[in-house]
Amino acid sequence: MFRRKAPSPAAPDPRRSRVSGPAEPLDPARVLSELLARPNAEGVLENALAYAATLLGGDVNGYAVVRRGQGIQGQGQDKVTAVFGYPRALIGTALNGPWSSMRPRVLPEGSQELYAANAPEIHKALDAAGMREAPLSLVVPLSDRGRTLGALVFDRTDEGPITPSQQEAVVRWAAAVAPVLGLVEARDDWQRAARQLAGSVVEAVESREFDSLGHAPAVAEAAVRAGRSMGLSGRELEELWFAATLHDLGKIHGENGHALIGANFLQNVPQLAEAQKAIRHHHERWDGQGDPDRLVGEDIPLYARILAVANAYVRTGDMERVRAQAGKSLDPRVVEALGKALAKAAS
Repeated sequence: MFRRKAPSPAAPDPRRSRVSGPAEPLDPARVLSELLARPNAEGVLENALAYAATLLGGDVNGYAVVRRGQGIQGQGQDKVTAVFGYPRALIGTALNGPWSSMRPRVLPEGSQELYAANAPEIHKALDAAGMREAPLSLVVPLSDRGRTLGALVFDRTDEGPITPSQQEAVVRWAAAVAPVLGLVEARDDWQRAARQLAGSVVEAVESREFDSLGHAPAVAEAAVRAGRSMGLSGRELEELWFAATLHDLGKIHGENGHALIGANFLQNVPQLAEAQKAIRHHHERWDGQGDPDRLVGEDIPLYARILAVANAYVRTGDMERVRAQAGKSLDPRVVEALGKALAKAAS
């Protein structure tokens, strides 16, 4: 998926895997949007493969195996659950392979170890997928809290290398994805899986793109405190948390217009419709001098007003400076609520 053989006026279908051609540019925010819309194992892994392929660069195919039916000894059957570049007919194939050691490995002999680990009847399926000629492979395990979940496997289809920095980037990305896969595999509710996913992806983005790692969680904590002080319900606080966690995700495309870009990432996630509005409007000002729509006072969505106050507090670290903006750029009622919540927490 996210591939094409040649430029086309039609937008690529993000739900399909393509068989050849270079990987299109892909960013974590697009991955996040896709995963929130498809919180299942195949959706998680397809998008994980697609983004990891962009980290590796060049011509790369990949597949993900998930360990099914684990017993007390951690044994189980590994099956292909998602593909990138390889045909979808490979999905469901039971495989043994070079991921059994559960450590990241670059395989200089490419797919030879995969073929050696499987019976001749499996070779036919691998040959049909075009896997025999892979000159170089990377295996990255997926594990969560000591439990083996599976692995991501990438095969170079060109003569390019896999550098240590590329390997490290993919390993970090796999570590962010694995807890999400663990939640989905355990069939936990969408909300818990989505929450883990949002935090993991934002952390991965901030560590690569932003100067202030940890900014989003700090804003989310302050926003939820203010919202709780204002009497928001549990469901409302949950969506406020998503808005605060994801509010700066659009900055991976630059500072200008990042609120609109970030809001667009959630346009296909109906469960987070209010969070989308909050992200779009979190740079509005109480006095009507903000962006993008110059909304005034309570015309600004409540979650956006809370987010603006929380963001100001985290950036300044000084509640008095935040209070000085009450009635100017910030909603006075929200400023008062956050101040009370912080005072209560300190007492």
